[in-house]
Amino acid sequence: MKYDRWNLRPPGKPGVRTELERAGLPPLCAAVLCARGVDTTQQASAFLAHGPNLLHDPFLLQDMDKAVERISLALREGENIAVYGDYDVDGITSTCLLTQFLRSQGGQVVSYIPDRTEEGYGLNNQAVDTLHAQGVTLIVTVDCGITATHEVEHARALGVDVVITDHHQCKETLPQALAVVDPRRPDCPYPFPDLAGVGVALKLALALTPPSQRSQVLDQYGELAAIGTVADVMLLQGENRALVHLGLERLAKTTRPGLQALLREAGCPLGEVPSTVTVSYGLAPRINAAGRMEQAGVALELLLTSDPQRGHQLAQELCQLNRLRQAIELEIFQHCDQLLCHTPTLSAPVIVLAGEGWHQGVIGIVASRLAEKYACPAFMISLDGDKGKGSCRSFGGFNLFAALEQCAPLLEGYGGHELAAGFSIRRDNIPAFRAALAQLVADYAGHQPMESTLEVDCEIPHCSLLSTQDVESLSLLEPFGSGNPKPVFLLRSVCVLSHTDVGGGRHLKLKLRRDGVVMDAIFFSVNSASCAIENGQRLDIVFSLQINHFRGNRTVQLQLCDLRPAPTRSQLEQSLFHRLRAGEALSPWEASLMLPQRRDFAQLWRYLQQLCATGPAQAPVDQLVRQATRSAPGYCSYGKTLVCLHVMDERGLIQVAVDQRQATVRLCHPQEKVDLEQAQLIRQLRHDLTNS
Repeated sequence: MKYDRWNLRPPGKPGVRTELERAGLPPLCAAVLCARGVDTTQQASAFLAHGPNLLHDPFLLQDMDKAVERISLALREGENIAVYGDYDVDGITSTCLLTQFLRSQGGQVVSYIPDRTEEGYGLNNQAVDTLHAQGVTLIVTVDCGITATHEVEHARALGVDVVITDHHQCKETLPQALAVVDPRRPDCPYPFPDLAGVGVALKLALALTPPSQRSQVLDQYGELAAIGTVADVMLLQGENRALVHLGLERLAKTTRPGLQALLREAGCPLGEVPSTVTVSYGLAPRINAAGRMEQAGVALELLLTSDPQRGHQLAQELCQLNRLRQAIELEIFQHCDQLLCHTPTLSAPVIVLAGEGWHQGVIGIVASRLAEKYACPAFMISLDGDKGKGSCRSFGGFNLFAALEQCAPLLEGYGGHELAAGFSIRRDNIPAFRAALAQLVADYAGHQPMESTLEVDCEIPHCSLLSTQDVESLSLLEPFGSGNPKPVFLLRSVCVLSHTDVGGGRHLKLKLRRDGVVMDAIFFSVNSASCAIENGQRLDIVFSLQINHFRGNRTVQLQLCDLRPAPTRSQLEQSLFHRLRAGEALSPWEASLMLPQRRDFAQLWRYLQQLCATGPAQAPVDQLVRQATRSAPGYCSYGKTLVCLHVMDERGLIQVAVDQRQATVRLCHPQEKVDLEQAQLIRQLRHDLTNS
């Protein structure tokens, strides 16, 4: 098992799924929305909405009026403006968007993205000096600057004005810039605080545009906003959902030669609306690779170029950089993984590792992989002399930004989000930093090991629901991402028909069967040896769904998230019986396993008459149930026998007394006819069988 626990969401309020289906939602969509707490058709409509009416007035952002006033002045006076960004996807798309927009307004604009290794994240004094020497009088930051208090003071001393646009967490004191536009400012009235840096940059462009022309700005730059928002793992609800939906449609018909080439390299045909998966695993890693390998300018030029040949060259260059990044990342990960395997105490309850010369551009990804594998937050530090630059990733909801705030006396600087952050630290402070984090994580987890938990939306009751039409209908819920993850489903007791390793032994491909339906499945980053499955084995699986295109054919493919051996039939039914007795609702498929028919009661009654022919019968509970089950071959199962015995006892046909796992059964011979359908368990099972 990849995860410690599968958390199957409750199916929602009774009848809601039926109501949603009657309103026109396909079954799988209705089931997912119910599991995610959507209780009415009105809520479903609101959740699925993605039109431009969800976009808020940009002037609701604090200081937006000041930012527009200063930038408009610079445009009128022909001042030299610098757009100062960041080297990740959000920062690069933000820089491209605002640079291109201001140039379209006649602005004299230069772009500046700091070198990850030499300068680090955010505004720095050396860069301010360089821009000042070039005649820049206004710096507009994108996706950075919210913590640049000293750097803004330095710029002011040189006579350079600064307008900050950012979306990161604020510290107590804001920089004294001419304007600080950040939806996370405590005093910002903006109704949606979860914009990406590129979302804030787009808002600035919209604020600088007359309302009648804003739709053209959205159309021209929406694709950049979508890429940056998805890549930065921002909440895909509300305004972000609208921006990403719009941007993905625009991306399908992009006129940017560099993006056209990059889409081809990622295997996405031009004209086909890409999914957030394409952005997350196809475009974003390639764009990110440029910044990680200290060549962010390559990605920026790719987005800005109007030359198709140059766009093709730059796309290939990004792919090459990405392959190099992957090789370096794998080397560092394997080194750390081996160290942690041999010294388990290093991963309890938090990973804090430091290494000489580790590539700063990849340690964040390594931290993410280690956090997932070892089920705890991970902090990676690249050492250079007596200084270190670190990157960290969360696990189990642990707030990294808050933790770094509490460790601030030990740090040279820090910034980021709750789930991903960066920091700088002196080598001598690392032991104290590790101890402080261990205490914070232990306090957060309650001194219990963190569990890796997979959220499962709903159980598939029957494989007839897995048609291509049903699977394609899930696109109604897109775009998927943070706050609206790709749906995850559960299937119990599937049979393994075949399995083989693919992709050089890195991935596992399977053929599975249940309900007479044969299904293809793929399990990435897992092979036969690591999960030790056999043909003919029965598994419980959790998975997302996708349509596989191959040689003109479209087939359903299960992309596995996890698997585990299925319990035996009797073990499963024992578990279902205990859940049933406790009043817990069963899925329709589970209820079908447990609901006995009239013939099952008849067979069991005849067996009990023989067993109790000379008086009350005694036997161990398990033995009694198994013998009764075998007395009706082809009919009653172990679980149905348990239900029958309980129902017959409740309705007065028999009396069952259990003492120390020993059952005593007496026949009662009631005078009046007994209606077994009125038994509580039967009514509950019939309700669960039909409840959607």
